[in-house]
Amino acid sequence: MTITIIGAGIGGLTLALCLHERNVPCRIYEAAPQVEALGVGINLLPHATRILSRLGLEKRLAEISVETQELCFYNKYGQFIHSELRGRFAGYDWPQYSIRRGTLQEVLCDAVRERLGEDALVLDHRFVHAEQDSKGVTAQFVSGEDEAPRHGAQGSALVGCDGVHSAVRALLHPGDGPFRYSGVTMWRGVTRWRPYLTGASMTLVGWLATGKMVIYPIRHDMAEDDCHMVNWLCELECPARYPDGDWSRPGELGDFISACEDMRFDWLDVAGMVKAADLILEYPMVDKDPLPRWSFGRITLLGDAAHPMYPRGSNGAGQAILDADSLATQLSSGAGPEEALTAYESARLETTSAVVLANRTSPPDAILREVFERTCDQPFTDISDVITPEEIATLSEGYKRVAGFRKTDVNEKAAST
Repeated sequence: MTITIIGAGIGGLTLALCLHERNVPCRIYEAAPQVEALGVGINLLPHATRILSRLGLEKRLAEISVETQELCFYNKYGQFIHSELRGRFAGYDWPQYSIRRGTLQEVLCDAVRERLGEDALVLDHRFVHAEQDSKGVTAQFVSGEDEAPRHGAQGSALVGCDGVHSAVRALLHPGDGPFRYSGVTMWRGVTRWRPYLTGASMTLVGWLATGKMVIYPIRHDMAEDDCHMVNWLCELECPARYPDGDWSRPGELGDFISACEDMRFDWLDVAGMVKAADLILEYPMVDKDPLPRWSFGRITLLGDAAHPMYPRGSNGAGQAILDADSLATQLSSGAGPEEALTAYESARLETTSAVVLANRTSPPDAILREVFERTCDQPFTDISDVITPEEIATLSEGYKRVAGFRKTDVNEKAAST
């Protein structure tokens, strides 16, 4: 059995490593002519780092990321609402890491080439079509600006890990339709900035009628002035200018800075940090309705290709990593390719669909929404008069349950494997 993987993103690279761990041959085909460290920050929650640690990557990840210590909530006036420990600081057996997306991709890519060989990752191959029969799947590719045809790739099964603009998804679901815009656009950036709070704090600063800020460090070892590399994003409700789901579109400071101009707190000058950004990107918060199925015979989907979701809850990359581990388990079970893909879909489709829907209605920042609504967007005197610790815990634990990273669930699963 040989598996053809379409896309060298986080999901596709993790799948290759998980398959290699289980002695299942595979090859990745990537449309880009080279793998570049693009993008801004993401978080890896303990349910994902459990898998990456098992794959032998924890030491390297610890060297190039920030082990997140706490998640803190503030209102737009800089008033403290709530904090909770994260990862090992909260008693998980595994850490939570904040890291630049492109850096994580480089780590995974290096591991694939080292373990599977240089020819395991084939670049400049854009997937255009696949045909299958009882013996396997043949994938067709083109390359370069002239889209010259490439030789087809033969495999026992094909997995579309080609992101939110998945060509494999379009092949399986030709009537899939456009993205669903949330009404919120994100401006995302990275800034070299001085440490704040614990130096490993992820903060959510809210004014939920129109948007919020999310801020967290992703690298500590910056040479100049003991600065950290800090990732931030600003969400604003506004009409979609570019509802195409392009992660790499450059953004303009003037389009959103007025929303956070007054955010100059004693613990962080948010406005100053944003203005000093090295990079700004604009992204419309889009997703798609959950699909009724991913697998058609010997072809299936994984990660954003299967379940594009709003980037909330630090969970998009994590769900792709969980998909990869689940699919590799099924493909190494001794079942035939079609049976393995069906079992994978049964294990993951309902779970990820629930996360897609939760990210629309009840993400972790629902705590900010509750405080906003109860205070009518005014400063409070005592947060305990606004919302109780029990209510906050219910909101926080509810999302962890849906997304699969409650502490008991993650630690118990680790103990059983």
